[in-house]
Amino acid sequence: MSILKLMATTAVALGLSWQLAAQSTPTPPAPVLPGVYADPHIAVFGKKYYLYPTTDGSEGWLSDHFTCWSSKDLKKWKLEGTILDLKKDLTWASNRAWAPAIAFKNGKYYFYFSANTNIGVAVADKPTGPFKDALGKPLISKGQYQAQIIDPMVLVDDDGQAYLYFGQGRCYIVKLNPDMVSFDPADVISYKPEGYNEGSFVFKRNGKYYLMWSEYDTRDPRYSVAYAVADSPMGPFVKASQNPILKGAGLVKGAGHHSVVKAPKKDEWYIAYHRFKIPDGNGYNRETCISPMRFDKEGNILPVDVFETVK
Repeated sequence: MSILKLMATTAVALGLSWQLAAQSTPTPPAPVLPGVYADPHIAVFGKKYYLYPTTDGSEGWLSDHFTCWSSKDLKKWKLEGTILDLKKDLTWASNRAWAPAIAFKNGKYYFYFSANTNIGVAVADKPTGPFKDALGKPLISKGQYQAQIIDPMVLVDDDGQAYLYFGQGRCYIVKLNPDMVSFDPADVISYKPEGYNEGSFVFKRNGKYYLMWSEYDTRDPRYSVAYAVADSPMGPFVKASQNPILKGAGLVKGAGHHSVVKAPKKDEWYIAYHRFKIPDGNGYNRETCISPMRFDKEGNILPVDVFETVK
């Protein structure tokens, strides 16, 4: 066989192999929000679901506002507008608006958020805001603990007691006072499971408390989600043997910084998370997705299929 024929045969073979590889790799589903949004916090109030993400798309994550999105079916999402504008609504921070969380208590909605690596709290009468800075200063200030002061999460337990989780590099846990905007610093404890980086999220199911977090860095394609379980919202938490439960596959990279929601009156769970934008995304250009999340008979979280969408 001549060299030219050999080259042509090789090219055809390679082309066929690439086509077969493309056919065998699932096509990632479209994101649930248009554009680039990350760190989605999902919640349900009444008959509607709500998403509170980080506005993405700037190197260094320099967003200066937060938006809210609503949905009746987890598939079609309506933009409810800007609910907190750091430059207009805060006196102590103007950018790096990251990774919010929301909780309901006392007939009010409390919005916890990162702002210039401090944690603040705002309050509103509706889940769509507008939210007003509750303190006029950070709830937790930069440098107050041995972690980057970001990524708040609040769990309101069945008895009404609320717990705050926060921190990158180490997870801090503390009971919130009944006013939801203060706590006793002497009660703060810390926890750092193997692999913990950021983005803690906590939920309760069948009497067990699940603490989840993101591993690696959000700019790393290996970014993923792991979890631990405890009998108390303050631990001690034991990391599950089967981890991570959420990670990228195929064209899906950097799947992490998640939140979890339970469908009303059903043992049916969903996980919201971000991934690198497809195509050409990275740690500054991420998009929000939602997939079903399931458990086995023992209550272990099963691996999430990043190619499965909400039905």
